Amino acid sequence: MDALDHAHFASIPWCAHHLQGDRIVMRAPSCRTLKPAEEDALFADTLNSDRGIFRMLQVYEEPLSPTEKVNEIKAFLTLGSGLNGYAGVCHGGLVMTILDEVISDLVPINQRRKTIPSGTHMTAYLNTNFLKPVSTPTTILTRAWFAKIEGRKYFMQGTIEDESGAILARADALFIQLKSSL
Repeated sequence: MDALDHAHFASIPWCAHHLQGDRIVMRAPSCRTLKPAEEDALFADTLNSDRGIFRMLQVYEEPLSPTEKVNEIKAFLTLGSGLNGYAGVCHGGLVMTILDEVISDLVPINQRRKTIPSGTHMTAYLNTNFLKPVSTPTTILTRAWFAKIEGRKYFMQGTIEDESGAILARADALFIQLKSSL
C-alpha cells in the first residue's frame, strides 16, 4: 500500500470511516503501477497527476475463509480539474473509465486468492447510467461487486458515490475470461 495514499484518505473523515476494521485490506490498485509492456499506462502514468487522479486506494474486507471470494471492493479516488468535460464536472468518458477499472479489479483480487480461475479477462460491456454530475476537484468512492458468475462470464455492478453517499453513476458490466492470452 502506498503510505501517501493511505494518509491522504485517512485524513478525510468520511473516507477514514471505511478504512477501519480488523479485516480491512488496503492496497494501491495494480493499475497504478506501470507494467513492462506499458500495461496500465492510463492510470499509472497519464492520469496519475495533481490535475488527474491525484490519489487512489483500494479497500476490501478479508473474507473469513481463505476459500471464500472477495465479493465487493471499494476504491477511493481524488480527482483533479484536469479531468473536466465541463467546468467543475468530470468528463463522462472518464467516469466510465473509472467504473471499468474498479469493477474489473474484482477478478485479479480473486485470482490471487485462487477463488476464480487465473487468466486474462476483458470488458464485454459496460452499461453506465449517469445520475448526477461527478464534480471536480473532489474525492469519490467507487464500489464494485459480483452480481453472478456463469463459467467464464463475470457479471458485475458498480457505483460512484460522493461524500454524502449519493450515487452519481451506476454501471452493469460483463467481463469475459479469455480462452487464451492476448
